[in-house]
Amino acid sequence: MERTKIEGHTAVLMANVIFGLGIPITKLLLDGWVSPMAYMATRCIGAAAIFWLISLFLPKEHVERRDLIIIMSGGLLGFVISQTLTAWALHYTSPVYFSFIATLTPVATLLCAALFIGEKMSGRGTIGVIIGIAGAMLMVLMGWKSGRGSNDLLGIGLAILSLLTWAIYLIITRSVSTKYSAVTQMKWVFLVSTIAVLPFSWSDLQGARLYSGDWQWSGALEMAFIVVFATVAGYFAIPFAMRYLKATTVSVYTNLQPIVASLVAIALAQDVLTWDKPVALALVLLSAWIVTKRD
Repeated sequence: MERTKIEGHTAVLMANVIFGLGIPITKLLLDGWVSPMAYMATRCIGAAAIFWLISLFLPKEHVERRDLIIIMSGGLLGFVISQTLTAWALHYTSPVYFSFIATLTPVATLLCAALFIGEKMSGRGTIGVIIGIAGAMLMVLMGWKSGRGSNDLLGIGLAILSLLTWAIYLIITRSVSTKYSAVTQMKWVFLVSTIAVLPFSWSDLQGARLYSGDWQWSGALEMAFIVVFATVAGYFAIPFAMRYLKATTVSVYTNLQPIVASLVAIALAQDVLTWDKPVALALVLLSAWIVTKRD
């Protein structure tokens, strides 16, 4: 394997381990410290400040206007919309259910590639999609009957919308990911994200317990992890990896998230292990393997 591909695989591997840890930590923040919109605003502002600060010490890259539009549009879709849906999904359902839904990302990427850029879907790919949908439906039905979240059915629906927008983001930003550094892309992504989110989250920020006299170090450290690692480090690693890997390959690593997130969430008593969870996980992992397996 070429050195660049090894670096790409390493980057996306680290990113998805971080994202997996970020799911239960986000649940802790939403349960005790911030609303979904205050959570999103903090991520946007913190990441924008860090990426623009880093860019001051790097060679400047000229970004063509057309590419800048793609980067910003991708940022609004892949971060603002996708991650806002993620925050609301975790507000309603458990980290375990959410992380299992995230495992369907390769399937969603295949579907979106077929719909938006005309990639043909093979018979094997169709079978993979059906199996993945079966796994998702099992989670929906079990969540509706006996879920641990406040509204698992709504949370799972929002999680599905989140992964669809993320899959489209991977596809539409593939071309610019090979042309510009990750820092250049992300400084614009989070600048436009901050501008888009702040007007809708200002009141939530002012009323957040984390930013009041009632704050505690536990909440501050949880938010610091989300901003520095789950946002800056993770969103730096993804476009870096996409310089050397296909969007579908990058999406396969999403399968690490439910393993990490489920272990941590169950350890934190955010969910319990029931029979449907390993069965659903097996179905969505099988689906992802079928979809991404080469002939």
